[in-house]
Amino acid sequence: MEEELRRAAFGDAPDREVWGALSASSSRVRWLAAVVLGGQGHYAAAATVLDALRHDPDPVIASLALSTRASHHRQLGGHHLARELDGLALARVRTADGGDPDGIDALGARTDALLGLAADALGAGRLGEARRLLARIETGGSWRGSVRRGWVSAEVELASGQAHAAVAPAEEAYGVATSRKALRHELKSALVLGTSLVVWGTPDGLSRGVELVECELNHSVTKGLHPLIWPSALVLVGHAPTVGAVAIDRATDALSCVLRRADPVSRQVALDSPWVPSGLLRSGEPPNADPQANFLTD
Repeated sequence: MEEELRRAAFGDAPDREVWGALSASSSRVRWLAAVVLGGQGHYAAAATVLDALRHDPDPVIASLALSTRASHHRQLGGHHLARELDGLALARVRTADGGDPDGIDALGARTDALLGLAADALGAGRLGEARRLLARIETGGSWRGSVRRGWVSAEVELASGQAHAAVAPAEEAYGVATSRKALRHELKSALVLGTSLVVWGTPDGLSRGVELVECELNHSVTKGLHPLIWPSALVLVGHAPTVGAVAIDRATDALSCVLRRADPVSRQVALDSPWVPSGLLRSGEPPNADPQANFLTD
């Protein structure tokens, strides 16, 4: 069962049905199932599993559960809630042993916690702190750590107004995820790279960026990866006029679905957050939030 769950969480089957794994005896399997559910936008169901696993006797699983829960908070604009969990996640791992192919080890847990804290700092506008945290990260050759570091590094550059500097780390993340055939990570990397190119705005970059995001959006819709659908659709608004109206509809439907599947606290945080375009649900029009830089935090 674990290999099937790894394929769903970190491979080519992110749309796999994993509900039966929530009652597995293995805490690792239950964590993997929660990762898959989060990727599909089933935040409340994932939260039930993760909130229990944060007390797991295995410090690696406990740390990873905390970091995963934090990432779901960030995806809904709750960076302040995520920061506390990421801090607890970092405190749970006392060593930096590696070796697991997907980073389900102490080094991977430490990397996830530090990347989470960097993304939390970014969400609060503390760019210097985010850069310092990124400088502390050693992925140890972990493909997943390298991909996620590329995401956050690109996001920091975008937030700093340096879109040209965001392209290289985004490109690297995309290349690693693609080579690993990690579909959900590949699609998220395409979103980050496409957004970086669109914001940079060179003619060739804009063309490639729109193509990347449009292709990624279509795949995300096919696989039911709702947390990727709404930010991808909003990046296209204003940059791909031929798909603008359809993109707004897709963003509205996906965000509505995500919020329906969230727990009450997370739902309210999302509705109150300037990072989440909840205005879509009321008017069908893009809100004041910036779709080019503010929807990418993992």
